[in-house]
Amino acid sequence: MYKAFLIKYAEIGLKGNNRYLFENALRDRIAGVLRPLGDYRVTKEQGRIFVECPDGYDYEETVQALQRVFGISSICPVVVIGSSDWDSLTKGVGDYVEAMYPDRNFTFKVMAKRADKNYPLTSPEICSNMGAYLLRRFPELKVDVHKPEVRINVEVRTKSYVYSIVIEGPGGMPVGTNGKAMLLLSGGIDSPVAGYMISKRGVSMAAVYFHAPPYTSERAKQKVVDLAKKLSMYTGKMKLFVVNFTDIQLYIYDKCPHDELTIIMRRYMMRIAEKLAEQENCLGLVTGESIGQVASQTMQSLASTNEVCTIPVYRPLIAFDKKDIVEISERIDTYETSIQPFEDCCTIFVAKHPVTKPNLKAIRNSERRLEDKIDEMVMTAIETASVIDIE
Repeated sequence: MYKAFLIKYAEIGLKGNNRYLFENALRDRIAGVLRPLGDYRVTKEQGRIFVECPDGYDYEETVQALQRVFGISSICPVVVIGSSDWDSLTKGVGDYVEAMYPDRNFTFKVMAKRADKNYPLTSPEICSNMGAYLLRRFPELKVDVHKPEVRINVEVRTKSYVYSIVIEGPGGMPVGTNGKAMLLLSGGIDSPVAGYMISKRGVSMAAVYFHAPPYTSERAKQKVVDLAKKLSMYTGKMKLFVVNFTDIQLYIYDKCPHDELTIIMRRYMMRIAEKLAEQENCLGLVTGESIGQVASQTMQSLASTNEVCTIPVYRPLIAFDKKDIVEISERIDTYETSIQPFEDCCTIFVAKHPVTKPNLKAIRNSERRLEDKIDEMVMTAIETASVIDIE
């Protein structure tokens, strides 16, 4: 029945004179997502985007792809009525109701939008006249304008459209309309969710993973690659930088107090991530940290890691409970991958009793013990980082 989808957006409509930039970005993102699935035609028209589907397209596959496009508030499968003259319009809407609802013992309401202001009827007149027509054609129907069981939506444009199914979209802003950030991606539950949430605000993404062979396995690395692939279904293609962090960790382990290991290692991860972010023209770093979740995420610890950064650090999960984070990870299909039992480098070198309220002056003093070699080691880690293109 459905040869097209009407795509609605919400927040984009508030962008004033710049709205067309966001609309164009959303249209292009939809076209890019659907391109591997077939020859879809994506067009923009007066506050709406329309997707015309090729013959033999897969309905479920198309809806699932659209539900991963940030910027879409709702997806409406529509029947296209070729002519907008009143007789054609009423017949088309009536035929839709007859085909869609064999059992018509329900209450309904007609909702009309008249984009073509030259049309002889106003939107309220379309609603009342169409409702009267449907009652004559289907006497078993009943009108309820307050809480109808079915809303029959009619849009009059150069063509006319009828729909009654509204599928929720992911919301947010089109990816790429709000700059680019570098995600510190581990194999845990939190960081993929953080990347998802920042991308939902229109931010495109690169990612960095800190690998520590032989203490972390190739399976641990593959787990992160798999997470990046799942995340890219929402964010679009990204670069994943894999940084060999073993030598730096061992050097810190050898030279610094063990209760400060987590904080000092985290500070060097942030330094390296910032350098890679600069290479990629990123405007900030993104982490999956949440206040108080582990020793390195107390307020004092976060202040200590922030101190080494000159670009903003975004933490979208900062006030989330673990339960909230898990629910999102399940919804975006990263949870089962995240809980695979392959350790990352953050968990390998954790002290038995890590400091939870680090003294910044003491941390700086400890880092002075690294001065002989650490700058060279950081540069080596950056220069030897491998890059995986995630599609």
